[in-house]
Amino acid sequence: MLAVPGQWAPRTSKAVCLRARNQLRRRQYAALAQLPNPGDNIHGFTVQRTKHVPELELTALHLQHDKTGAEYLHVARDDKNNVFSIGFKTNPPDATGVPHILEHLVLCGSEKYPVRDPFFKMMPRSLQNFMNAMTYPDHTVYPFATTNPQDFKNLMSVYMDATLHPLLKPHDFAQEGWRVGPADVENKDSEFLFKGVVYNEMKGVMSSADSLFLTKWQDHVFPAIKNSGGMPDKITDLTHTQLKNFHADHYHPSNAKIFTYGDTPLSEHLQEIGAQLNRFDKIAVDHDIKLPITLKQGIETVTVQGPIDPLFPTDQQYKASLSWMMCDTAEVLETFSLSVISSLLLEGFSSPLYQNTIEIGWGASYTPNTGLDASAKTAIFSVGLSGLKRHDVSRLPNGIKNTLESVRRSGFDLAKVEGQLHQIELAMKHKTAHFGMGLMSRLQDGWFNGVDPMSTVAPMETIAAFKEKIKEPGYLEGLLDKYWLQNKMFNFVMEPERTFQQGILDEEATRLKGKITEISQKFGSDEEVRKVLEKQEIELQEVQENAKNENVDCLPTLHVRDITRQIERKPIRYSTMDDTKVQWREAPTNGLTYLRGIYTFQDLPDDLRVYLPLFSSAIQRLGTKTLSIEKVEDLIKLRTGGIDLGHHSATSPSNLDVCEEGIAFSSYALDRNVPHMYELLRTLVQETNFDHRNVEKQISELIKSSASSAVNDIADAGSAYAQRFVEAGISAQGRLNEQMSGLTQVRLMMDLAARGDQAGLADVIDRLKAIQQFALTSGASLRVALTCSPESSSSNEAALQRFLSQLPSGVTPPTSDSQMAYPRDTKSFFPLPYQVYYTASALRTVPYTHADSSALRILAELLTHKRVHHEIREKGGAYGGSAYSASLRGVFGFSSYRDPNPLNSLKVMNEAGAWARNRTWTDRDLEEAKLSVFQGLDAPKSVSAEGMTKFLTGVDEDMQQTHREQLLDIKAQDVNRVADEYLVKRLDELNVAVLGKKADWVNPEKNWLEMPMDVQGGSGRGEQGEGSEDGYLII
Repeated sequence: MLAVPGQWAPRTSKAVCLRARNQLRRRQYAALAQLPNPGDNIHGFTVQRTKHVPELELTALHLQHDKTGAEYLHVARDDKNNVFSIGFKTNPPDATGVPHILEHLVLCGSEKYPVRDPFFKMMPRSLQNFMNAMTYPDHTVYPFATTNPQDFKNLMSVYMDATLHPLLKPHDFAQEGWRVGPADVENKDSEFLFKGVVYNEMKGVMSSADSLFLTKWQDHVFPAIKNSGGMPDKITDLTHTQLKNFHADHYHPSNAKIFTYGDTPLSEHLQEIGAQLNRFDKIAVDHDIKLPITLKQGIETVTVQGPIDPLFPTDQQYKASLSWMMCDTAEVLETFSLSVISSLLLEGFSSPLYQNTIEIGWGASYTPNTGLDASAKTAIFSVGLSGLKRHDVSRLPNGIKNTLESVRRSGFDLAKVEGQLHQIELAMKHKTAHFGMGLMSRLQDGWFNGVDPMSTVAPMETIAAFKEKIKEPGYLEGLLDKYWLQNKMFNFVMEPERTFQQGILDEEATRLKGKITEISQKFGSDEEVRKVLEKQEIELQEVQENAKNENVDCLPTLHVRDITRQIERKPIRYSTMDDTKVQWREAPTNGLTYLRGIYTFQDLPDDLRVYLPLFSSAIQRLGTKTLSIEKVEDLIKLRTGGIDLGHHSATSPSNLDVCEEGIAFSSYALDRNVPHMYELLRTLVQETNFDHRNVEKQISELIKSSASSAVNDIADAGSAYAQRFVEAGISAQGRLNEQMSGLTQVRLMMDLAARGDQAGLADVIDRLKAIQQFALTSGASLRVALTCSPESSSSNEAALQRFLSQLPSGVTPPTSDSQMAYPRDTKSFFPLPYQVYYTASALRTVPYTHADSSALRILAELLTHKRVHHEIREKGGAYGGSAYSASLRGVFGFSSYRDPNPLNSLKVMNEAGAWARNRTWTDRDLEEAKLSVFQGLDAPKSVSAEGMTKFLTGVDEDMQQTHREQLLDIKAQDVNRVADEYLVKRLDELNVAVLGKKADWVNPEKNWLEMPMDVQGGSGRGEQGEGSEDGYLII
């Protein structure tokens, strides 16, 4: 229940709001007058162009560095969340992953900051809200965002020096790239294997059939662009010398594009960046923009082999896609027009391509390359299907062609085009807290491929031109003729091969044997080879160990004194409509209203709860008795920014045994469309027709679509799945989360997808209809939150009152005392076809308001940065490893990601408590841990998120203030104490889960409980004891 405070916040008057807005505009336009003009020279940069974009309240300036030719784009905007990025064109010469491995290595130490791994060491010395590095097919970028001015200067200095003056040490190449070494250097009989962070990362990526499909497709569509991430069988060909040469050729200011955004004065940026760039002279660099195949021969077909998905029916394992080469992406209007056509063809259940493929039983879901890709010089449109049967593969090209010809004959519905434009309008009006990062992400691909970045920062010009263009009869249909109906297609097929995974293992074993032979030819006997490789491994471990205690005072840092002790309180008011409590956040929203609602219930039967995700999908798939799904989708796009409905759960901030559960709904719309938003929400939930003759077929499509992506979803987020499973056994909220989005839900969808036609889905539909009866009702169990401008409060209040009056009341959901059982204090193993592992362990701690909750958060950061990352990633070779304290759920845990050595990781996790208890923590250690925690606590929020912490979790501002003060006041002895109390004394309560390929160490004698994931094709009821072992649910 939503607690109403005794004191109510007054409304902000319309006059005050307008006065503040006018003052803001005056500040913005005053700032514009201070910006330089084209031709001005500032700190060695010449302004090439400027562009003011009033609808986005920004001004863009395009500059060039005189001495080196470096390009610079600055976007001035009244936004304290400042962004920086430096990027380089990095066309890969081969598939060894040299751009990717270099991206890792440049962050491992530089001339000015010669410490090991300054990137990770800067994370706890900063208040950044984004900090990363990303390798794309033909460029590499290094962005960050922060609201703190000094933090911005610190991080920019580190990033500039890292990219332009990295140390690129051989030991870092061995750690981050690849090496051959013993599995266990302390075991003289240990086998040799390939090691390296990137090597294991890419083995994990290639474990996903979707990732493999996309990679192979890109290889054939863009033969001139090799795999920048690196293929595992090619990564081991890369040498340290080749990597250093690649850096010298590509990481130079003459090849750089620099981006800044925010309210920091441009001259400050230019002074610092200019000083860095002036150390270089201009050189000739590889600016070559690679092009895709031309399809001169008409239809080209390529077939490759891929893995079997053991979680999906064996007769539906094919993937296939068709691709068309489109326009030069520098033609901004035409590219935008093609993106509209792409949406009209593909988006929604009523779209023509969905209706004529998945709707008729061809495939279960789209392939990952589906849609318009405008990231390269040439735009490419693709449509593909996963889960195809063999005989449907050959039918796909003609089926797609016939659909496109039918669309051409009937033409595009301009009302649907208006729906697409309305979505763009809403996106532009939505005040996101990360506008600068979003802008950078949207423009960088095109910028590196010849697209004018000014066109990206001023989208309304393109939209206005498009609106004029579509007035021409047949404009969009003419583009179909020009690009789609010329009979020039690339047909790409991945066929299943049962021996595929074994072939990868065999190839790796052969390649490893070859590398060892090369070494033996250089050093002689097998004994000498072992000595050499063991020595190299020991030397690397010594470097890693020494780095743990190295002096890092050369790195810049913020301090805890930079953190304000008081939370920022936002004015919230509360009202009641009948028995429904309403929370109001009134603030400038740019003409939008944001709605959230939660309907709570208790003890819902498990066999209904697990169907809530399917219900959420079904109401946006089936249509009503009076509205087709096509009409429903059109109305949603024309009237709202989308309607979402899903499961809600929140642990009590003061009692871990109390967990609120319910159904949450949300939407947003222009103020004028709020009544339509409410009516659409009510119609979707209450009037969706579960009785029409095609309902079973359409529900089956949803199930198969969910099931078909399961193995790839787990490969992409395996640690999250492992975490959800271990928390299910120790936390009431964890159990609910596991049922909604964990392996339990995956297994349910797989079992339902495997049912034969005779079994049908009548029982499933009955459950969905049962949910519909209580999913949206009024009364004391419903609470609503509205965020809107003060001037729209009255109209919003009237619209909400009408909405509530139309809802049924007095509906009681069914209840049940029995619950699914999940393992507790157990080691669970899930055999899955991956080349690497995903591990998690967790135990129950204390609620949010307990004093130890804050100390556990600090402990988690200390363990992540001082122990787990070092042992699991740097030494163990996993792509990631961390500790976490979920204070709102009362859980402390660990995880590793794309991990070649899960047993080592579990050992590190088990020993972490004793290590932390016995360590003498310094003031600097505590300061860094606190900074890490406050990165999340003080990250900027959009206006739509303000006030949501209390609404969603029950944690009010006073609780947040107390928790904040406790965090700031944590002492070393507090950390030692909670490490001992929770991670040492309660070590036997640790719940463990590992996902990956079956190994010899997984057996009951070593206390492992194997949880098979093979498809059963059962009822999907998920009842306790059914197919279980030792009383645990085998999902």
